[in-house]
Amino acid sequence: MTHLLTEDQIADRLQRAYRPGVIASTDGYAELYASVPLQCAAVLIPFARCEDEWHIVFTRRTDTVQKHKGQVAFPGGSCNAGETSPETTALREAMEEIGLNPADVRLLGRLNDIITITRYRVSPVVGVIPWPYPFQPAAGEVARVFTIPLPWLANRRNWKEQPFTPNGIRRPFPVVLYAPYDGEVLWGASARIILNLIAVLG
Repeated sequence: MTHLLTEDQIADRLQRAYRPGVIASTDGYAELYASVPLQCAAVLIPFARCEDEWHIVFTRRTDTVQKHKGQVAFPGGSCNAGETSPETTALREAMEEIGLNPADVRLLGRLNDIITITRYRVSPVVGVIPWPYPFQPAAGEVARVFTIPLPWLANRRNWKEQPFTPNGIRRPFPVVLYAPYDGEVLWGASARIILNLIAVLG
């Protein structure tokens, strides 16, 4: 079961599943944007050992940010010029958004990239952090930092796929939508990344 895996087992499964340059299962945007330039981005998927099971750390964005207002997300964002790896981008963004010191993260590996409706190619980076942790959410950007248990995320009864038609696009795409947890709703690209993670971990 996913919540009983050790850090080394998680790292091993990530390493065996990762394929550089390969796009993971997404909501269909890889085909839609096959000939469109994509912006580089990376996110950190922080694992935390809480109450003897794995939890995943998420943020809820404020209603004042420029993009993805009020959405549940991972710490992450666009690659800066000169950044040579997704790990560098993900750790920098986590430091900026929630005050997570890169020295406190044990990196375990990556998932295959996904493509989002907003035309980003996102590299998900997986790491383990101490728990509890003194987060410092960035004012104006992060409204809340919270966790969801990995076994709950892996439970098929807690999520569904439904059609979603983005603005400016004529045909619908499948989107992952989780049931509310602690008042928060995980959906879209972040939810798809979680399903990809669960598939890798088995």
